[in-house]
Amino acid sequence: MAFFSRLRAQRAATRDLGEGVWRRAHDRFQRSLDRVFQVIEGIADDEVYNQLVKEANEMAELLPTVRQICCAAQRVTPSDDEQIPQATAGVHRSLTKSANDLATTAQVIAMMRMQAEAGGQVDINAVQHRARLVKEDVSAAASLFADNE
Repeated sequence: MAFFSRLRAQRAATRDLGEGVWRRAHDRFQRSLDRVFQVIEGIADDEVYNQLVKEANEMAELLPTVRQICCAAQRVTPSDDEQIPQATAGVHRSLTKSANDLATTAQVIAMMRMQAEAGGQVDINAVQHRARLVKEDVSAAASLFADNE
């Protein structure tokens, strides 16, 4: 049963996002977000866990915006290959940067996790900084796309 629902979801994503750069930009952000939550799941300290989940949830709230930008960009500048449409190159660049910053956030959380497990003092500021960069990147992508319309 899950196979067919997953197949329907893939078809809907292909219809909305295409199979080119916009699909990859969306999927890259989603994979990075998944990685953030995977790393957080192993944290034993409740206080640290709760602080990190708060930051992760705020970044998760960006996923519908990323999807909306990618779907709209696919409508305006369709892509079914690896060529980045010139008219929306800045949008793609900002979305790619947001996914990369999100992946870096997962790495920072993993290092914090190791530090906490070793009994060291944990400072959430680095994660908050990375999360702020992700939010700025998505906001920049939305602004650039609005300028292109």
